[in-house]
Amino acid sequence: MNTITTRDGTEIYYKDWGKGQPIVFGHGWPLCGDAFEDQMFFLARRGYRCIAHDRRGHGRSGQPWAGNDMNTYADDLATLVETLRLKNAIYVGHSTGAGEITRYIGRHGSGRAAKVVLIGAASVAPRKGTISAPDSSTEAPDRIRAALLEDRAQFFKELAVTFYGYNRAGSALSEGARDVFWAQAMMCGFPAAYDSIAASFQTDLSEDFKRIDVPTLVLHGEDDQIVPLDASALRWSPLIKNARRKIYKGAPHGMYRTLKNRINADLLAFFQGERHSESG
Repeated sequence: MNTITTRDGTEIYYKDWGKGQPIVFGHGWPLCGDAFEDQMFFLARRGYRCIAHDRRGHGRSGQPWAGNDMNTYADDLATLVETLRLKNAIYVGHSTGAGEITRYIGRHGSGRAAKVVLIGAASVAPRKGTISAPDSSTEAPDRIRAALLEDRAQFFKELAVTFYGYNRAGSALSEGARDVFWAQAMMCGFPAAYDSIAASFQTDLSEDFKRIDVPTLVLHGEDDQIVPLDASALRWSPLIKNARRKIYKGAPHGMYRTLKNRINADLLAFFQGERHSESG
């Protein structure tokens, strides 16, 4: 397996497909780099080098007790980028992965970055965070942690439904997608699943957003039940210089899978320099 070793000795797994300008993907909680396989396969066939790592504690990476926080995630990403000697890279992050990339640029600068894409990213200092209904930023993480302690396997099965918007009228439930979500989530170690809730929901990224100085595309689902639009992208995207924002009508948090053809086309257009409308 392809792995790099961080400063504290944690092994980080990554997959590396294709050749060309590098694209580095950051996955959401509690998944792994496989979440972006549709995008990676599409883009690698079109002349890009696609790299996706499993964050520490997730997927095939090591499961240390410590380090499940945004600063360490960002430093692990910096080690990956430096070890692979990546330059002029495009960074694409979803949910917690978007926060990881934002904090990476906040701590390490944008010298190795060409463009950034943030999909379903959490808010600067969330006032509302939901799993199935609006809640305060303090209560939502506490409820998630309690659900993990009670029965995390069942919680992940239920979470997939709201993650992909399968609880909405007219949606077509994919049992396969739900099973894959559950399998990836169960590969996440218990310490990482529990501790990284704070990284996902409670990390203030406002100063990091201000340090992003490369062209940035912000994508968000209008019906995101995990990171609601009005409590996230609408609030923090103005902090980013050169940011374009596109809101997908009726789309869920996991729209990179449910709307993969549209997402792939929009990513490719952004990488190739085409402009985007505010909504779609």
